[in-house]
Amino acid sequence: MRQIMTRGKGCYGVLSRATGSHMVDSVIEARKRQIARLAGVKPPTARKAMALAKSKAYQDGADAEATLRAYATDVANFEAWCAKHGFTAMPATPETVGAYLAAAGEGYAMPTLRRRVAAIARACGVAGHPLDTKHPAIRETLRGIGRKHGTPARRAAALTTAEVRKLCRACGTGIAGARDRALFLLGFAGALRRSELVGLNVEHVTWTEEGLKLLIERSKTDKQGEGAEIAIPRGKAEETCPVTALKDWLELAEVTAGPLFRKVNRGGAVENARLSADGVRQILLKRAAAAGLQGTLAEPISPHGLRAGFVTTAYRNKVPDEEIMGHTRHRSLTTMRSYVRRAKLSQASPAGKLGL
Repeated sequence: MRQIMTRGKGCYGVLSRATGSHMVDSVIEARKRQIARLAGVKPPTARKAMALAKSKAYQDGADAEATLRAYATDVANFEAWCAKHGFTAMPATPETVGAYLAAAGEGYAMPTLRRRVAAIARACGVAGHPLDTKHPAIRETLRGIGRKHGTPARRAAALTTAEVRKLCRACGTGIAGARDRALFLLGFAGALRRSELVGLNVEHVTWTEEGLKLLIERSKTDKQGEGAEIAIPRGKAEETCPVTALKDWLELAEVTAGPLFRKVNRGGAVENARLSADGVRQILLKRAAAAGLQGTLAEPISPHGLRAGFVTTAYRNKVPDEEIMGHTRHRSLTTMRSYVRRAKLSQASPAGKLGL
């Protein structure tokens, strides 16, 4: 057997030509199999693979986690229904989606059904099979369900200044009460969503002579992550001043960095964990019950009521629309005005002004 000399790291080794030939053949065959598996497409370079992976990560992050969870649940429900009734889930056709909506129509609110259509359409788009959501089988089915089974949409009860005062009094003393008072007052004065409240860090607060400024890094309508800064002035009354309430909470909790609002355990100790969005809901329901505040079936007590209460109160005090929108960060005048709870604008009914 002939032998050839191969150069190693500073030394020579001996390798048989037969062995070398066998290794080369093996590498070539492995390469051929790899290319065959890729249907003739060469595998991406490391840099290209990294760019593709980063693109996929950005695509996955295009929607909020809560939206993705809701979409996943909706698609799973659709697929289960299709499997049970003999329909093909993917790729979905307008007729199949229309049949699914008809079956679910009476048991779900219209916003839920519209979200499910959006979820199915999103799944179809990702799979490369776009769904025409304006097809009559979908559009007219939704319209028919709305006419026959539609009910008024539930809206959060507006928590105006009067209700916020009652909530603050119900907080009592103690460190948990200080946190809750700051939570309600900042949420009301800032017209903040609960996701924005729990997303705040100490670093997002800038103290000023007039009060404070809040940096909202992320919000529901800020898809591009541009962020926004809003000013919170000092209140006229110390017991309802959001600036004083926030300072009291931070001093008592000895929080100097990280999450602004945190969990407080039953022993009264402040934890490092950030308060969750559902935690805000539970706190509000607990304090509202203690304050004697009750919602209705159409307008239940909800954290979003702080935002609706801000808009309603500002509207009642004749604050211009553009100023309200600048603070609430609404992009649509129609959407902003939908937050106004007309029943709270005036105590007198228009029927009393008819001269009867």
